[in-house]
Amino acid sequence: MIDPQLQERLRTVARGPGRVTVLTGAGISAESGIPTFRGPEGYWTVGSREYHPQEMATLAMFRQSPETVWAWYLHRAGVCRAAAPNPGHRAVARLEALLGARFTLITQNVDGLHLRAGNSPGRTFQIHGNILFMRCAAACTPRLRPLPEALTPRERHAPLAEREAHLLRCPDCGGWDRPYVLWFDECYDEAHFRFDSSLETAAATALLIVVGTSGSTNLPGQVAATVYRRGGTILDINPADNPFAALARHTPGGAALRGTGAAVLPALAALFEEASPAPGPPAEAS
Repeated sequence: MIDPQLQERLRTVARGPGRVTVLTGAGISAESGIPTFRGPEGYWTVGSREYHPQEMATLAMFRQSPETVWAWYLHRAGVCRAAAPNPGHRAVARLEALLGARFTLITQNVDGLHLRAGNSPGRTFQIHGNILFMRCAAACTPRLRPLPEALTPRERHAPLAEREAHLLRCPDCGGWDRPYVLWFDECYDEAHFRFDSSLETAAATALLIVVGTSGSTNLPGQVAATVYRRGGTILDINPADNPFAALARHTPGGAALRGTGAAVLPALAALFEEASPAPGPPAEAS
């Protein structure tokens, strides 16, 4: 699956000092049973009206009907809680363990599976947030709070109950909390979604590994374009062709591998492990 020329290129990166960045999208979590955001599971029915994900996932909709938006997000959060990391997630965590400070993970996924697989919060940029956390909608505090486990799982299309609404109130100001996610009518920022950090990381990246994303959102595209302009290598892992694959083929030693993260990433991590410098002898006691 990984041809000899690419293997040698990856071994060179593994042995060298360059930064390795992994950029993941919905495809890697679909293999854990989490439906893609824009698939049929994303639609939500209230009475006789069917709402599209692009309508539900907006600040405007939250201001209009916070109970409806929260009911949808609690269902999605229950799906995420029931899922488990797959071999692709575990391979990404293994890459971090091997590379240490040279590694950064930029993920569009809000399911938290990378963290559950073993990636560290400090080296994981959750650029669309994490559905298992919430924050004050009025921004009276920047503090994040875990979503209470008592709120999930729940039946699909079930309306928000009064007891649930009580648990979704900010303890500081009494107003609504909101899901810790980036909505369609909001912009990336550094404080919540690591916008500046992602671009700074991209500018220093020697190898960008893109997994399971089609490039439909802005920041991931900027990350890949920055790596491309700086002369870094891009490796795209995806079952279907996409804009990242085209970009990857035009980078030094870059390639597009047709396959899923769970199928390709374990072999990639094994290659890095094999090529990583062996630890030196322990220091002698003085």
